Amino acid sequence: MVKRSDPVPADDVYDHRGDLESRLAAVLEAARASGADSTEAVVSLRSGLDVSVRLGEVETLEHQRDRVLALTVYFGQRKGTARTSDLGDQAIRETVAAACEIARHTEGDPCNGLADAALMPTELPELDLYHPWAMTPTAAMDMARSCEQAALALDPRIDNSDGASVATSRALRIYANSHGFTGTHAGTRHTISCAVIAREQDAMQRDGWYTVATRHAALESPELVGRQAGQRALARLGARRLDTCRAPVLFTPETARGLVSHLVAAASGGALYRRASFLCDRLGEQVTSPLVSLRELPHLPQAMGSAAFDGEGVATQARELVSAGVLRGYVLGSYAARRLGMRSTGNAGGVHNLTLAPGHHDFAGMLAEMGEGLVVTHLMGQGVNTVTGDYSRGAAGFWVSGGEIAFPVEEITIAGNLGDMWRDVVAVGNDPDLRGNIRTPSLLIGGMTIAGQ
Repeated sequence: MVKRSDPVPADDVYDHRGDLESRLAAVLEAARASGADSTEAVVSLRSGLDVSVRLGEVETLEHQRDRVLALTVYFGQRKGTARTSDLGDQAIRETVAAACEIARHTEGDPCNGLADAALMPTELPELDLYHPWAMTPTAAMDMARSCEQAALALDPRIDNSDGASVATSRALRIYANSHGFTGTHAGTRHTISCAVIAREQDAMQRDGWYTVATRHAALESPELVGRQAGQRALARLGARRLDTCRAPVLFTPETARGLVSHLVAAASGGALYRRASFLCDRLGEQVTSPLVSLRELPHLPQAMGSAAFDGEGVATQARELVSAGVLRGYVLGSYAARRLGMRSTGNAGGVHNLTLAPGHHDFAGMLAEMGEGLVVTHLMGQGVNTVTGDYSRGAAGFWVSGGEIAFPVEEITIAGNLGDMWRDVVAVGNDPDLRGNIRTPSLLIGGMTIAGQ
């Protein structure tokens, strides 16, 4: 059996690696003995600490420790899946039997099966994703209180809180299949967050901030997170409604991430083979402004979305999704790829560090570039149709005049068509938000309908 893994320092989660690999080997053998032609299985173990406080009082203090085994068996092109949180020998035997029984009674699908063996990695990069944080509950409580207090002390108008939280988790995931591939992925995730409420006369506004990283040393300080949360809530006081109009719209990095995720959804296999996407049959065509380039970078050290292989064991690799506005690739797992007559792109489970190439302006420069229009800082609702591209969502943010923020706005709706919006990108910022799996700076759309009063 070929074994590849990310080098990781030992700790209480990773110490279980040998036992979990043995159990996966037993699962594969039990499935083979039961008549399965091929099998894949994944076992994951996660532990963590989560503390939240509100107005100085501890609201939650949770230690988590979860584990799960999931397997898929194939009898020819008939498929059965089962999972269990009990990793005892008897439970494993029963889970394998359940998956095999399901497979025997399902209809075959010619696109079912393991990902192609040739797509499995033979070498894995060092991604440096595992950095446990030895934090006590008391230290976490103190940190959360410091975060919240920094927000409340900022201004007397901040008179209430939705709380502050500190969380740390470590996870180990081992994937194995009957091609002979076994891969180990271990990672940590640490977060500090805060949300507060500002009040002025009868008006109230809520806002927050958070920081997240694989290394706790890379987090913003609790006090900075609290101050950011407070400043954002204060900035929204005095919000107005707008008259219905058409104007340029600047999406902040946090909200621009949503636009990219809608584009990814339209470029994903499930939507494509169902013919439920406005990007069907658009490979090689101009689908966005030439200012837009999207590149997947799965091997960035310490990044939130880094992975050496996807959920089916397919090797990940850097690739262009959109290059100067031209659609260069889709987002495919093996099943969707077969339905489309293509190959898996290593995206079973999603994209990995999908990065929008930055432009030349910082945020102030983007405001100046826009001159007059709307900055969107918050989006509400789910009014996005990837079949037609129709886009309509509730929004809040700021009106800009003369290249500077004039006043906050709320209770508006922005509407357009995703295809038109992406082709109408007139500027890209150099202020990327790196806190997630989709890494994007601010985006300026030349014009959208803004529905107000």
